[in-house]
Amino acid sequence: MIQDDVFKTIAQSSEGAYSEKRSKFISFAMPVESEEEAKEYLEEIRKKYYDARHVCWAYLIGSDEIKYRANDDGEPSGTAGRPILGQIRSFELTNVFIAVVRYFGGIKLGTGGLVVAYKAAAADALDHAEIIEKTIDEEVTFDFEYPFMNDVMRIIKDIEPQIVDQTFEMACNMRLRIRRSKMEELRDRLSKVQTVVFADEAVETEKEEN
Repeated sequence: MIQDDVFKTIAQSSEGAYSEKRSKFISFAMPVESEEEAKEYLEEIRKKYYDARHVCWAYLIGSDEIKYRANDDGEPSGTAGRPILGQIRSFELTNVFIAVVRYFGGIKLGTGGLVVAYKAAAADALDHAEIIEKTIDEEVTFDFEYPFMNDVMRIIKDIEPQIVDQTFEMACNMRLRIRRSKMEELRDRLSKVQTVVFADEAVETEKEEN
């Protein structure tokens, strides 16, 4: 799923649907950054579709440390949540939550039929989603003296990190964000500028002195 410092996810929410033997399956795929965000989406769907027989769901979150969960919401074990999660993995995505709402049509589908239905509904939502690539970013915070501002800004212009936060006084402070594969180069260039002290190195120095 993860290649170097790039991962695939979806750009915005999308919907899908599947019908089988009068049972209707409505699926929703959402981009999420945390388990809390996934739970909030789940509660919204449950409130909106309060009269549905089942609201089954799964999510997969993270790039290095993967977190995932799947829930059958009363369907036979392994027939709903797991097939939904399987589709997220099949599309090689992360940071995605999918919920599938089922309205029972009066005819039982059997375990095999349920697996097919939830898998198809989840896939249809992802088929309607815009799949995008995002970078895995890291941040670096450092201090430096104002006379060396031009040296720091030259590096920023060359490597193009995002400036997250900055304070310009006689003692300046900056926090930069950049994709993981470029972090070593950024830190190496900054370390050659006189008076630059990285925040993590300053903390280590304090520990040694204590």
